[in-house]
Amino acid sequence: MSEPPPSEPMAETVSGNGDKSVEEKSQLSAGILNALRQLQESSSVPVASTSTSTPTPTATQPNIQEPPRLPSVSMAEPTPPPQSEWDQLRAQLREKPVDADGWLRLVDLAEESGDIEKIKATYEGMLETYPNTPSVQVAYLRHFLDDPSQFGYAEELFKKFLKRASPSVDLLKVYLTYIRRITTGPNAREVIRKCYDFALGHTGQDKDSYEIWQDYINFLKASETNTTWEEQQKMDAVRKAYQQAVQIPMENVKRLWEDYQDFENNLNKITAKKFISDLQESHMQARTVLNQLQEHLIVLYPPTPPSKDKRPSIWLPRPPTYNQGDKALVARWRLYLKWEESNPLEIEESNRNTLVQRVQSVYKKATVRMRFYSEIWYMAYVWTNSVGKTDEALTLLKAGIEANSASFVLNFAYAEALELQGKFAEVHATFEKFLETLRKDLEQLESRVNASTNSPNGSQQRQSQTPTGNNGADALASQQSSFSTQSSDEKPPKNKDLSDKRTDYGIAWIVYIRFARRAEGLRSARNVFGKARRDRWTPWEVHEAEALMEYHCGNKDIPLASRIFEKAMELYGDEVEFVLRYLGFLISVNDENNARALFERVIGTFSADKARPLWERWARYEYQYGDLAAAQKLEKRMAEVYPNDPPIKRFAERHKYGNVDSIATRDLGFVLSRGSSGGTRTNGSSSGLLGRTDTLQSIVSETAAKSASTPTPHGSSTSSTKRASSPDHRRRDESRDYPSKRARAGSPGPVRGRDRDRWDGPPHRRHGSPMWDRERERDVPPPRRFKEEREEDKGVQLPSVLSWFIGTLPTPNSFDGPVFRTDDLMQVFRNAVIPASSTVKPRSPVPAPRGGGSGGGGGRPPPDYGPYQGPGSSGRRGRW
Repeated sequence: MSEPPPSEPMAETVSGNGDKSVEEKSQLSAGILNALRQLQESSSVPVASTSTSTPTPTATQPNIQEPPRLPSVSMAEPTPPPQSEWDQLRAQLREKPVDADGWLRLVDLAEESGDIEKIKATYEGMLETYPNTPSVQVAYLRHFLDDPSQFGYAEELFKKFLKRASPSVDLLKVYLTYIRRITTGPNAREVIRKCYDFALGHTGQDKDSYEIWQDYINFLKASETNTTWEEQQKMDAVRKAYQQAVQIPMENVKRLWEDYQDFENNLNKITAKKFISDLQESHMQARTVLNQLQEHLIVLYPPTPPSKDKRPSIWLPRPPTYNQGDKALVARWRLYLKWEESNPLEIEESNRNTLVQRVQSVYKKATVRMRFYSEIWYMAYVWTNSVGKTDEALTLLKAGIEANSASFVLNFAYAEALELQGKFAEVHATFEKFLETLRKDLEQLESRVNASTNSPNGSQQRQSQTPTGNNGADALASQQSSFSTQSSDEKPPKNKDLSDKRTDYGIAWIVYIRFARRAEGLRSARNVFGKARRDRWTPWEVHEAEALMEYHCGNKDIPLASRIFEKAMELYGDEVEFVLRYLGFLISVNDENNARALFERVIGTFSADKARPLWERWARYEYQYGDLAAAQKLEKRMAEVYPNDPPIKRFAERHKYGNVDSIATRDLGFVLSRGSSGGTRTNGSSSGLLGRTDTLQSIVSETAAKSASTPTPHGSSTSSTKRASSPDHRRRDESRDYPSKRARAGSPGPVRGRDRDRWDGPPHRRHGSPMWDRERERDVPPPRRFKEEREEDKGVQLPSVLSWFIGTLPTPNSFDGPVFRTDDLMQVFRNAVIPASSTVKPRSPVPAPRGGGSGGGGGRPPPDYGPYQGPGSSGRRGRW
């Protein structure tokens, strides 16, 4: 009898425990059976072998479904082979092409593999990033000059390299060698001569063109002649080549001059003297210029590091970081290029084409060498345009923009050049492309900033910096003013680089709007501004520029300009600089009601420290154009916000005009600081505010207080740490009949620490003044900063006795004694043995006379003014 199917007892159990437990148990058993079935199928063991330990599932079991079988291992897709190092590096260079080290590594990998296709792909990609680089071109050509079957591809490369730009000396050497190798037939010499003329026409003025000139002269000398006329033509061609070469500042020009002298003397000594004398001056000038040229180029062209294999070494330009080395390099290039423009060879105006060719070749080499420096490209453009080559100048700008797509100077110069030619559509395309490039840079920087902010290291760094700042604030709480704690609530910008680049991005929009208004009118400018408004990266400067343009160029349309400012307030109302500009605009157009309303609306939204420039700007307006009651009321409000400001400070501000503050200079003892500029502020106040800097005594006292390891008994940080002068010393100073340096008529004396703190207050944040303020005060002298006169700034007054004594001394010209060498004197002092002050030794006896006798010349011998030879020297018997 067979056992009953397991479904009946399971049904009775289900009725007692519920449907939920049945489902869980059935699903669990189904999963176990499914795993066993897969294990059985993957192995070769029969099913009966597993039935002894595990019951075989039957079709009568409820809620058990046979799952789909998993694919076997043999049917899985094969994994792709891993990429080679060359493929990985090539993919990286496609994303970031400007990587000199990566390209050099890729070249090494391609040449080690020996695959000609990889070599082609590597060099072609490198020349896309670094076009016209001579070392890359020569190294690329070397792979196709040994096998005659590759000569066709080599000729294609020659055509591409020689037509693209001014070729280099190294490239032309390879080209001439190739031409002389493959050119045969009756017209071979004529073809080779034209190739030499082409090479010398491009690089004949180069410092390294000696080999080309020497080969050309030897080529001319080797030509065969059949008649006397042909021989004369040959000698004339050789003489012309020599005369051109010896006037060029190139390597081995002296050797060429000697060869030319031998050439002329062998022909005719009488005519040789005339030819040589005519070229003597030009040749000596070339040799002089060569020495100067070598001094310039030794820094600009450092030796290239050798390559690993036999291939020629490759040098690639690198983008600047604008460190001290980069700035020095640019300065040296600027100096060299200006030197070349100054015509050091003194080429006459009749040979102006030679000078133009020379300077043009120099600039082309400079743009290859300094590819990623926009200033060099701009210098090349300006010079090329100045000699009348407008098309070539525009070509230079295009090439410079390809190398530096985010360059402001090159894009703006190119847009202006196109605007002068009336190509407005191309100007629009230039600006759109430039803005897109800047936008991508901003997005990439934003992603990097967000990644660094969200990284664990960034959060840990912020957490570690927070307690440090709090501790520092607690430690200095006693020395800070009341609104110093208010400034701690101000959060710094998220990222300074991002903020700066966003401002630069706005400059591009502003210049674009200016062009549209100049070329196509206000309607076009408004269309461009509409695009800028929809850009999330547009800063507030764009809105201000558009508002001012509508006011100045749109028939003084104040309502329209105000609407633009109000729209911008919705976006940038939390930026005090923009609010300050808006307030200044309303004041400048005499819209007092809206200016007062704006001030009252925004002054409470900023902290006290951030709101200070707004308070100062509005106070200046009330002082100049308001009534006294309103000014005093405003001062009362400011005193509540800034309780540490002394009343006399605000009183002096109320009674000054522009930068003239008579209260500070006549009543408070301030003197003018001559080194201050228009935007300089004293002690954090605005450009016209008073501020007292430290005197010499207070600086010394504070320095001593900071350097002391233990506090002073009285707890003072300034005056208590400085030792007072003795009464006897003061009496001596008072008894003198000449003025003391401490006594100064009309001087209020040194400022004590608490007086200085009460006057100055804590440092404040620096803010720039609006543009219309600068325009209004353009004719006013720059703001003057006040500080106390320091003792060392005064002239030194000698006592009358010393003045009389100095006046009796002879003039320096009357001295006829021995002249001492400073180095020898310093060596004497350096080797001198100075006894300690505690031990008193008897004076050494006077040495005996040099004569050695007892009579005659006794006494001290004459001093020896020769170089000191040391204590053991025989030539010196004493130290004088």
